[in-house]
Amino acid sequence: MHDAARNDFDDRLARIVDALPEPYATHLASLTLRVEDAPAPALLLELGMAPDEPLLGLHEGVPYTEASVELSGVLPPQITLFRQPIIDTAAELRDPLDTQIRITLLHELGHQFGLDEDDLDDLGFA
Repeated sequence: MHDAARNDFDDRLARIVDALPEPYATHLASLTLRVEDAPAPALLLELGMAPDEPLLGLHEGVPYTEASVELSGVLPPQITLFRQPIIDTAAELRDPLDTQIRITLLHELGHQFGLDEDDLDDLGFA
């Protein structure tokens, strides 16, 4: 992926993050948000996914619903968004790129609140 596409994606993501309403903005600020071009093949394998299966985002860490003082010293939760799969999915669905970025971000943030895939689907963040 060339720098202009990366910069465009990152600029869009920054605008989406800045526009998030409360309480999402506050909760997102307490997480690490990373952006990578694409997931590593080893990650897809680790997650039991096919090499050509799109992974748009990943939540790692302990959700709020499972947090405890007994977990002190555990790394903070992290959300990773994968640029190229998000771009490809937006094009395939003929969705605006901003819409797909926002849906993916809110989907992964939903995992931090303890929501599973069915819950997120019901909310329109599948």
